[in-house]
Amino acid sequence: MRAVTFSRTRTTVDGIRFAFGTLTVLPARVTRWDREAARAGMLCAPLAGLVVGVCAAAAGGLVLLLGAGPLLAAVASAAVPALLTRGLHLDGLADTADGLGSGKPAEDALRIMKQSDIGPFGVITLLFVLLAQVAAGHELYAEGWAVGAAGAVLAGTVARLALTLASRASVPAARPEGLGAVVAGTVPARAALGAGVLVGTVCAAGGLLGAGPYGAVLGALAAVAAVGAAELLLRRCVRRFGGVTGDVFGAVAETAATVALVVLTFGG
Repeated sequence: MRAVTFSRTRTTVDGIRFAFGTLTVLPARVTRWDREAARAGMLCAPLAGLVVGVCAAAAGGLVLLLGAGPLLAAVASAAVPALLTRGLHLDGLADTADGLGSGKPAEDALRIMKQSDIGPFGVITLLFVLLAQVAAGHELYAEGWAVGAAGAVLAGTVARLALTLASRASVPAARPEGLGAVVAGTVPARAALGAGVLVGTVCAAGGLLGAGPYGAVLGALAAVAAVGAAELLLRRCVRRFGGVTGDVFGAVAETAATVALVVLTFGG
């Protein structure tokens, strides 16, 4: 019994290291690079997102504390997740947009996504996604630091929940190598659903504490809309490329974060 408990604890620790080591620049040495660690890591992805969101909220709050307005606070909150991920998710979003927009067969599209340059579809997508994130963040911070901070935390958490759901067992990898191949199909469907319910409940509870019943509904709606949009993109990529890649994971995360922030502005 002790051996089983120790094994589960070790797997959880390895999963946390995997999540933070692959999804952030925060100091976390990845000690295992196998499917079991990947499964635990993807289940811990929302935890990494929570930390990223808290850092983004702190940056926005600091900017406001120094006397700047909500627009610069929104810019700071949007910049921190990019910095904490080395811009990999935004790069993945741009590459995925180029692959989807190329109109070429799957193999050629995947080759385009691996190139170091960014094409017109990628540039346009990055532009509008970042504009949407900053515009939505500005509206939230204009209502007060607490509202903007809650939005940053929710967006960061839900964005990484989308990665958990994208790693479920029914989603194949498009390539035999890379991060996408390591994590694709590792998370059992029931575990992915459980993670989604847990994060959605936390989002609703956070909204309830901050703004009452309306806040709870809005928080839950933002989470559902975010993962729904991410799921639509995921399915499109699986049909188009034959599976997921690291770039697709980045695109899924940025899509979820953006939709969550936009939905939180509804009714403001």
